[in-house]
Amino acid sequence: MTAARSKGSGHGKQTPKGISEQEVADVEEMSSPRTPVIYEVVRRLGDEEMERPAISLWWSGVAAGLSISFSLLAQAILQSHLPDTAWRPLVSSLGYCVGFLMVVLGNQQLFTESTITVVLPVFKKLTWKNLGRMGRLWAIVLVANFTGTLVAAIFCTFTPVLPADLLQGMQAISTDLLGLGWWTMFFRGVSSGFLIAAMVWMIPSAESAKFAVIALMTYLIAIGGFTHIVAGSMEANMLVLHGDWEWWRMLGQFFVPVLLGNIVGGTALFALISYAQVMKEI
Repeated sequence: MTAARSKGSGHGKQTPKGISEQEVADVEEMSSPRTPVIYEVVRRLGDEEMERPAISLWWSGVAAGLSISFSLLAQAILQSHLPDTAWRPLVSSLGYCVGFLMVVLGNQQLFTESTITVVLPVFKKLTWKNLGRMGRLWAIVLVANFTGTLVAAIFCTFTPVLPADLLQGMQAISTDLLGLGWWTMFFRGVSSGFLIAAMVWMIPSAESAKFAVIALMTYLIAIGGFTHIVAGSMEANMLVLHGDWEWWRMLGQFFVPVLLGNIVGGTALFALISYAQVMKEI
């Protein structure tokens, strides 16, 4: 019995017959991390983000807003080279993934990622201090993201950086927002917020498949017609600058419902469920 115990792993597990200690180590390395481990990775990331200086959060958020504007541009490029058929959106929606890949793989601050990352530390230790830290990060990153997309929209609209047909393509895609009502914006925002939170939750265990995870989840947002507060703000800003929307109407009919929807989907649904899975194990 002593010999059998000596062959076990450091966790008190016995080595299965016919498997060497090295192979046991390989099994543990290849196994997916347990849910509490994923929770702890995401929670620590949130803690680190809330400790960052305001100036760092600001410029990282602006960079994210600028980067995510390439989602709309890539969609317009693909759409301009595809025939007007029923399957065209299935292909052109692949362009939507581009901006998110730039943001996530570039470790830039995106508001909808923080609806889970900085919320988990708050769930673990609900204090006024943690709530204040969360509110500080949310406010800085949201304004910075919106500033980035606004700068990108101004640059695309008022400079000759894009061919006329490509600019028209971006504006045509953006007009899809005009047909959505307040509640439609909200509930589609809930779906989008949930998918982004799921993406953040999956990344720690994705390893070399991060690219595929980001592309898949954001592609679902595009083909599902769901609304995202940052990527969608590029479209909304284009509409305002082109004269299709007034600023106050954009803020009331797009910004408010989509923001609330993303927060509900990412925080009230996914983050709360994720915490509930592990609250007796941490």
